[in-house]
Amino acid sequence: MARVLFLGGLGRSGTTLVERLLGELPGVCALGEVVHLWQRDIRDDERCGCGARFSACLFWHRVGQYAFGGWQNVDIDRVHELRGLVERTRHIPRLATAVEAPDEVHEYAHFYSRVYAAAAEVSGARVVVDSSKHSALAHVLRWAPDIDLRVVHVVRDARGVAYSWTKTVARPETDGADQMTRYSPGRSALLWNAHNAAFGLLAKRGVAVHRLRYEEFLNDPRSALLSIGDFAGLRLMPEDLGFLGDGYADLKVGHSAAGNPMRFTVGRLPLRTDDAWRHSLPRNQRRLVGTVCAPMLRAYGYPLSVEES
Repeated sequence: MARVLFLGGLGRSGTTLVERLLGELPGVCALGEVVHLWQRDIRDDERCGCGARFSACLFWHRVGQYAFGGWQNVDIDRVHELRGLVERTRHIPRLATAVEAPDEVHEYAHFYSRVYAAAAEVSGARVVVDSSKHSALAHVLRWAPDIDLRVVHVVRDARGVAYSWTKTVARPETDGADQMTRYSPGRSALLWNAHNAAFGLLAKRGVAVHRLRYEEFLNDPRSALLSIGDFAGLRLMPEDLGFLGDGYADLKVGHSAAGNPMRFTVGRLPLRTDDAWRHSLPRNQRRLVGTVCAPMLRAYGYPLSVEES
């Protein structure tokens, strides 16, 4: 049974950084956002985190051979069809309350379980990390009998998330031809509420969920990683965190299938609090997001106004 550490939350909450640091730990294999593997990698042949095209990456080639006898044997159209049927936010209430999931849920989850098991076998890892983030996918995966699912729910201040969604960011895997999705602050506030609430619901359904505030992770990454390691069933020693320095992390080449451009970073990565939103997000937008997200901001321990912080 594959032990999967699923990083969940709304995009721009810091999951890629958490994934990259987890990927430096012994016994861990970080896969990136597997939810995008089917289209962006298998079909579009975008670049792996190692820099090579997906079709030229030896790691992913071996995973595909082990999981499916080769990626050419994966019915991508069927994966997309199943995703539309079961892996959408609107399906979460049905997935959360069902006594038994329909066959389509099990079929869709099985595509993922085969990838996870193959990645664990090829890498020799005890834990694989999927930073797909999607709450609906986590609700699907909980039904898979061959996945030991453990969710790290990454939460970031909604106003910081909203500001990040307004920025223009090129997608390097397309050589700058495309840009990452952008949302208005109002739209991102609604999504922040919905996705975070969905992970709270997942915990109520018996799934092991560990909540991680992104700001606290940056403030003390060493303690946060040790805590996640315990949650994942890893026995970490202080020397296992030797890649962490005072305000930085030294990263090796990874094989993230998709995600934030940070997945291509190799070498020294500064670890610093990203709070530009406090002065760069217009006050009216900051107040809008704060008002829409107030109940959950308070529940997660965030101040309701910048002045309080």
